[in-house]
Amino acid sequence: MSSIDRIRRVSRRSMPEMDGAPLLIPVALTAAVLLAGHFRTIPENMIGGLAVIVGLGMLLGPLGNRLPVVSRIGGGALVCLLTPSILVYAKVFDGNTVRAVSALMKQANFLYFVIATLVVGSILGMSRKLMVGGLIRIFPPLLAGTVAAVAAGLAVAMLFGNSFHRALFYIVIPILGGGIGEGVIPLSSAYSSALGGEPGSYVAQLIPAAIIGNIAAIITAGVLRRLGDRKPELDGGGRLVRVGGDQLRPSTEIPSLTTDSIATREPNYALGVLMITGLFVFASLLEKPVHLPAPVLVIILAVLCKLGGVFPASVEADARAVYAIIARWFIFPTMIGLGMVYLPLNNVMAVLSVGYVIACTAVVLAMALTGFLVGRAIAMYPVDAALVTVCHSGLGGTGDVAILSAADRMNLMPFAQISTRIGGVTTVISAAWLIRLFG
Repeated sequence: MSSIDRIRRVSRRSMPEMDGAPLLIPVALTAAVLLAGHFRTIPENMIGGLAVIVGLGMLLGPLGNRLPVVSRIGGGALVCLLTPSILVYAKVFDGNTVRAVSALMKQANFLYFVIATLVVGSILGMSRKLMVGGLIRIFPPLLAGTVAAVAAGLAVAMLFGNSFHRALFYIVIPILGGGIGEGVIPLSSAYSSALGGEPGSYVAQLIPAAIIGNIAAIITAGVLRRLGDRKPELDGGGRLVRVGGDQLRPSTEIPSLTTDSIATREPNYALGVLMITGLFVFASLLEKPVHLPAPVLVIILAVLCKLGGVFPASVEADARAVYAIIARWFIFPTMIGLGMVYLPLNNVMAVLSVGYVIACTAVVLAMALTGFLVGRAIAMYPVDAALVTVCHSGLGGTGDVAILSAADRMNLMPFAQISTRIGGVTTVISAAWLIRLFG
């Protein structure tokens, strides 16, 4: 062996690695992408956006999972969500970089592709018994958690000097409204109609509570995960209902199927993507006649397909194969995109105070604790029931991805989406009626 070969072998052994690849490769490529952003040459399309979020997600996600304290309260998900948001607030990123990510996350709607993949793939990976049992049982903890969250939020906010009106309509309701697009925006229109003024002025008052509540929910999810690790009897690992035998698979596993021919078959990823996107497009087609949003309808369609055995096992495996890739490799990058585009810290900084943060946190903790206790009382796994319930206090689909990522429970996405969408719609409708009553 030549001396050059020996040097190369020694350098390979001493070089830090990430998932079997030299760490230098993602570091160098990410640095090149950010340098391109400095010179405003990142393509402002899907390619440029993916280059930014994947590079940063590969580096910041594992870093967050290794940091002391942070790794125990959300780890990689929290770091990937907050770091880019802070950097955008500090104007570290060039506008070209932010626009490239915005083109991917908003114009190309990469977020909805991730959510649709997690919903369809996880539903097709469930047993029928657990799916039906979970769908039926999530409503008691969700309802009880909502009532407890409203009561706790009002009590704490008023304790810090807020009026009943401000505590309810500008702190509690924005957290439970189901996100910015699905909650804050329609709420601002309802408030404007009832109280007068421009909707935009209400948006600035509603967004801070929604963002702080989402961050509190992510941290709570990280703590719940640690509790489940310490007390396995409380943790279903992605299962909601305590039943023997059949279980939900872990989020990154592609389940083996019953017949050898299917088990050894290479997944058809193109067909899996077609199933996921096709169901979402069909759900979009049904939006107007059914009067339900596509993210909710895609859950219903996937459940009906599973219950009716519409797709053969081999085709279900194709969708789960795509799901496994997204759940394992693209969650941290998605968090980067969410932090850069959907988490405007300038709104939060304008109203930040100790009492405000404590009141928002009280809403989330009451939701989680009630979900935990009610879930345990009705034979659900308390940790998983609390996670699904606390998703009601997140930023819609954005929050669901972040919360479940912090807890490593992406296979709970269908239940989380129901908690967020149905809970959010109910909150918005109730608030629109109440603001006229108390306005």
